[in-house]
Amino acid sequence: MARSSTTPKSTPEEISFEEAISNLEAIVEAMEHDQLPLGSLVEHYEKGTALLARCESILKAAKGRIELITLRNQSEMGLESPANPDQLAGPASDSTSLPDDPDDDDDIRLF
Repeated sequence: MARSSTTPKSTPEEISFEEAISNLEAIVEAMEHDQLPLGSLVEHYEKGTALLARCESILKAAKGRIELITLRNQSEMGLESPANPDQLAGPASDSTSLPDDPDDDDDIRLF
């Protein structure tokens, strides 16, 4: 028997992430445990896919906001993340391009 709690109170575009997840969980539970006719299963599946799309949309928007906040904080602090991860090592990342420093007594030499 289908539960009335699986029917969202408003359209998927209007509900919060938490409501969408709760409704989606109820739909999944009903589909797994209730003996539903094929027509009801298809309706539940359709509602579930709409709720899933809503959750993904909310998560994508939240990720975008977090990225903007992070970039804004980095620029306010004067920290800019390099576009290329190789830039993290700096221009002297290749040890063969470094000149030998005779005053560098801290080097560990194996041979």
